[in-house]
Amino acid sequence: MAEVAPVADRPWMPEEYGIAGSGEGLLDWGQVEERLAAARNYWVVTASPDGGPHAMPVWGLWLDGAFTFGTGRGSRKARNLTHDPRVAVHLESGDDVVVVHGVARELTDPAALARFSDAYQPKYGMAMPAETLAALDSLVYAVAPRVVLAWREADMATSATRWRFPERQHP
Repeated sequence: MAEVAPVADRPWMPEEYGIAGSGEGLLDWGQVEERLAAARNYWVVTASPDGGPHAMPVWGLWLDGAFTFGTGRGSRKARNLTHDPRVAVHLESGDDVVVVHGVARELTDPAALARFSDAYQPKYGMAMPAETLAALDSLVYAVAPRVVLAWREADMATSATRWRFPERQHP
């Protein structure tokens, strides 16, 4: 799948946050992708049918330009995503922030699931082939980013960056 180039600018924040108006100091998308790929733990936030938030840590991958993770079919995350596929994904750090907002879509394409399994093994030391996913009654989701926010707490006023992505579909 071809990667979609994001457009970088400043996020809107209240004036008292002191976010610079110029594009000087915007973060580099390549470095943010490296952080997304290297992270071990991610926080996934979904909404329940009554609108209540649900945040859970998961293992996952930055794969084919999307955050990809597995979860049990009966999990609260999976049930919430069936109701509303909008999701936020946050890395652990509050000092070196990366937040992905997007839409989760279940991966069913055998080639995409094989790429997920092949990348999962070296990162987490366990394989997740289709047979294992089926035995665990697990689903794999890919979150295509619509908006990504990132900043460094130490220089938030100049590093705060927002990337916007055109909408796209996963296989």
